[in-house]
Amino acid sequence: MARRYDSSTTTFSPEGRLHQVEYAIEAINNAGTCVGILAKDGIVMASERRITSGLLAPAKVSEKTYQLCPHVACNVAGLTADANILIDQARLRAGRYAYQYQEPIPVEQLVEYVCNYKQFYTQRGGLRPFGVAFLFAGYDEQFGFQLYQSDPSGNYSGWKATVIGANNQAGKSLLKTEYKTGEEGEESIPGVQDALKLAVKVLNKTMDATAAAAAEKMELYTMTLENGECKHRILNNEEAQQVIDAVEAEGASAGDS
Repeated sequence: MARRYDSSTTTFSPEGRLHQVEYAIEAINNAGTCVGILAKDGIVMASERRITSGLLAPAKVSEKTYQLCPHVACNVAGLTADANILIDQARLRAGRYAYQYQEPIPVEQLVEYVCNYKQFYTQRGGLRPFGVAFLFAGYDEQFGFQLYQSDPSGNYSGWKATVIGANNQAGKSLLKTEYKTGEEGEESIPGVQDALKLAVKVLNKTMDATAAAAAEKMELYTMTLENGECKHRILNNEEAQQVIDAVEAEGASAGDS
């Protein structure tokens, strides 16, 4: 029955489903894993680097993390070429808002704009959904640090910690047990350094278990606030390896005890 309705994004099946949109969402589940964690003093995003060939020249810029404007960045899971279109639209919208109103665009308003653009491609004939999901990290004066997740359908939601991409359910189950939501008080929410370690733990769980954890296979990003301005930083291989070694040391000491 599904085959009669899965060739168009504009036709509902008798069960009330849009199969092409569901297929696009399923494609994200085969993409490299991305982790987002809200810390009390910033945001951490970590992503899996999939090295397809040793002959490839090293990338000059990150292929997983993109800065949209001075106070918003995103992580990408899925088709990078599709993501480039949406990233350009987001940057254009943020720039026009800043020019028109002389202030930074609110984080959720920018996320909503990108998601509306994605939703348009699920409701017009002859178009296909964007095969990409995002984690948006941002800061504004009204709501502070914020973390959002969006999928190809155009839906978005705010999270304290989440995972997209391959094995995301395993990653989310680990976050449920390891992440302190702040119910015990603000002090229980992890700081950026603890969030980095937790992100590495999640990637270790979601990545291929037969391969050893290495800095070359992970990209760690932090957003913090310094003198009222957002500071975006991608850890280099040495710094990432230090975080990985700290996580392995904690795991070894826990095993010994």
